[in-house]
Amino acid sequence: MATLAGVLGMVHTPFCYVSHSYWPVIRARRALRADVPEDGDEIEAKARRVQQSFALMRQKADECNADVVIIFGDDQLEYLDFNSFPPFAIFAGEEFTGSLSYDDMVRYRLAPEGDEAPKQTIKGHPELAGALLSKLYARGFDPAFGLTTDSPRHVGHAFMRPAESATDCSIPIIPVMVNCYYAPQATATRCYELGKVVREAIDSYPTDLRVLVIGSGGLWHTPGAPGSYLDEDFDRQLLGFLEKGEVANAAQFFDSYQIPEGDLSQPLGQRTATSTGLPESPGPQGGTREYCNWIAAAAVADGSPWTVVDYVPIYSSPIGAGFAYCNL
Repeated sequence: MATLAGVLGMVHTPFCYVSHSYWPVIRARRALRADVPEDGDEIEAKARRVQQSFALMRQKADECNADVVIIFGDDQLEYLDFNSFPPFAIFAGEEFTGSLSYDDMVRYRLAPEGDEAPKQTIKGHPELAGALLSKLYARGFDPAFGLTTDSPRHVGHAFMRPAESATDCSIPIIPVMVNCYYAPQATATRCYELGKVVREAIDSYPTDLRVLVIGSGGLWHTPGAPGSYLDEDFDRQLLGFLEKGEVANAAQFFDSYQIPEGDLSQPLGQRTATSTGLPESPGPQGGTREYCNWIAAAAVADGSPWTVVDYVPIYSSPIGAGFAYCNL
């Protein structure tokens, strides 16, 4: 029988994959709220904490001795597009391709002109992915699935960054794509329910496999939005629920959040090249919704307490860079 070997939660923000010397450069291109502090003299120390946290995530992943990794992450018009954007999708093919973290240098125009991000091909696990799909269908979920990564469609950074940081990219990985960004999004409560069914699929899988689960993204951030700020209290309250193993309460807290009046960083109902203009689901908007990936991952080990390795407020983004693992 398959065994849940471990659960990790980690950010995938570009700020954690480019040199901290570029943080002020990127901040200068953004329209942050006037009261957002500067990282100032703490930049180097924060960058060091981030790298130390990544190192511990890699150590925890290695200790799991996993045969396969399931990553809950969001797709930002990388593999999916607006021709058809499901709330959940699972990559069930033999292998997939995506860009490594140098892509962040290219996207932020920090790399030499003409440079391209190197690509990495990673093995999938069609058998376990198929079991996930079957179990989800039986439990009232209707996820889409993909089998290939034909150019220009590729698996996005929400999966490639943790693959690069927590593994050596040799372990088979199953990307579970969660619609965090594009209204109407999957709610945190639905992601909690998704994670619980994924645990059922792992427990009932007949082959002896050790499975590592990763929740990718977050925490609070609204990248590129006008008036962006960092709600550290919101992050710490949600992390507090995970520390107590109260995943359902974390999901309820997330979904009950009300956007403050006049908050320009969380616009509602606007149609742009990267937003649908359709009614948003309850809870925070923007990148903060990547917390739903953590909730889905945490639900796979529902009731087990988490250890928060570090929470690094990076004001240059701004983002709450969180790192945690579950005590099974």
